[in-house]
Amino acid sequence: MRFDVNCSILFTELPLLQRPAAAKAAGFDAVEFWWPFEEYVPRDKDADAFVDAIKNAGVDLISLNFHAGDMAAGERGILSDPGKARGFRENIGAVTEIASRTGCTRLNAPYGNRISYAGPAEQDAVAIENLTLAAEAAAAIGATVLVEAINSVDVPAFPVDSSARAIAVIEKVPADNVAFLADLYHLATMGEDLRETLAAHRDRIAHVQVADVPGRGAPGTGTLDFEPLLKQLAAQGYTGAVGLEYLPSDPADSASSFGWL
Repeated sequence: MRFDVNCSILFTELPLLQRPAAAKAAGFDAVEFWWPFEEYVPRDKDADAFVDAIKNAGVDLISLNFHAGDMAAGERGILSDPGKARGFRENIGAVTEIASRTGCTRLNAPYGNRISYAGPAEQDAVAIENLTLAAEAAAAIGATVLVEAINSVDVPAFPVDSSARAIAVIEKVPADNVAFLADLYHLATMGEDLRETLAAHRDRIAHVQVADVPGRGAPGTGTLDFEPLLKQLAAQGYTGAVGLEYLPSDPADSASSFGWL
């Protein structure tokens, strides 16, 4: 199984542009990132520097998120926010340009929390409209848009908190390049039987991420038994990467968290 390092949660002790090289030095040939800029559309020199950091490190960019809003303030996506639809649509071009330049083919679109100034039906309609536009742009570069279930224990206002709800969103989008991101941490936190979930949605899964439960630490720090789950994925024909999206036990030394491999 090929693993990639999520450099938005690991190696955060280093400046952003140094993280791909740190992942390479730790023995990985692939990385993924949440949206690494504050802006919907970064300045050309900032986008160039990010792309160069990936290429110069000699790693593949497996997955890249669309803009998720102000995560420090609690936002977890803007896909379903009617007030930020224009920003998301501006971001589509920026994401797909970077993806095209780096060969990234997995683009994660965080759904977003429920908000008070628009009803659920309006938010869901905007999300489908935005996913449709994102899928169209992604198709032009041979990429797939991902829909992820995020647990509502850690993020109570997040409505897409189960595999069933994520699949229901995917099925509403009139495109065949929208797929499921199976984050085993979020699914297990919601009490899903991971073996059953992986089997039920085997044809929908385009990316997998891991962290242990509870605590979102590295595999082996919690209660999940990852070996049979990874073997199941391989047996089902999953050939993609598995993203390491966990909190290192020592935030000042992310490289020390890979001893479980």
